[in-house]
Amino acid sequence: MSEAASRTALRVHVRLFAMQRELAGTRALDVEVAPGATIEDAWSALVARYPVLAPGRPAVRFAHNGAYAPASTALADGDEVAMIPPVSGGACETGSPADADGPAAPGAPVEPEAPSGRVRILEIQEAPFPPTMLADLSARLATPEDGAVVGFLGVTRRSPGTPAPGQEAAAAAHEGREVHALEYEALPELALKVMGEIADEIATRFGVQRLAIVHRTGEVPLGEASVAIVACSPHRDAAFEAARYAIDETKARAPIWKAERFTDGKVWIGEPAREAPRPG
Repeated sequence: MSEAASRTALRVHVRLFAMQRELAGTRALDVEVAPGATIEDAWSALVARYPVLAPGRPAVRFAHNGAYAPASTALADGDEVAMIPPVSGGACETGSPADADGPAAPGAPVEPEAPSGRVRILEIQEAPFPPTMLADLSARLATPEDGAVVGFLGVTRRSPGTPAPGQEAAAAAHEGREVHALEYEALPELALKVMGEIADEIATRFGVQRLAIVHRTGEVPLGEASVAIVACSPHRDAAFEAARYAIDETKARAPIWKAERFTDGKVWIGEPAREAPRPG
């Protein structure tokens, strides 16, 4: 970029995660783009510096200043763009956002109880879960009006999952081997925002107001839990549906990345992030 152009260029802060971070060897950098540039232009500027990232473009999603955004989004000076590689349990299908029953409180570990009886526990943490995790969450959520408390734990298993796009060769190299641990990475502020949106959708779709979604980051050894879901409701059908929706949507939409660790390497797992709720 010429000296004259650089005086009018936009400076954009780029954040990288998971396999992109490893390929580029950095978590963050600034790129310069021309006035009127879009997120796609920021991606092009990034790839010009790190060509090794180029093949991953079909599976990349974007976050602009803390929210998912299309590649056509216009940029301003000082904006932040997070490049979102395939997430831990993503899905390519898209849907129209459901109506929400009100704004969530993403980023706060616990939303204070509202007059409607709503209580939400939305957390990202590195510490291992205690054996009493589901009971502890239930005690914080359930009321005498609840006839159903449904809990779910996602636990590290030996058998490998589906490799993320671009990780097929790494997966083939470890074919037939057992997983020793999982490694999780997250974009916490956006992950908590997405969890809040999911909680809103659950309140609208199933009438469930008391919900916990807690996800770990860092290393999760074999047999330990990485995610906990608890849904409390007067009726069991709603609680079961809410818990299932919470885990499925969190895995598909929250920017949380998972790598399977083997004795001599690792493989990133997942699919491109889905940016909207599933239909229905």
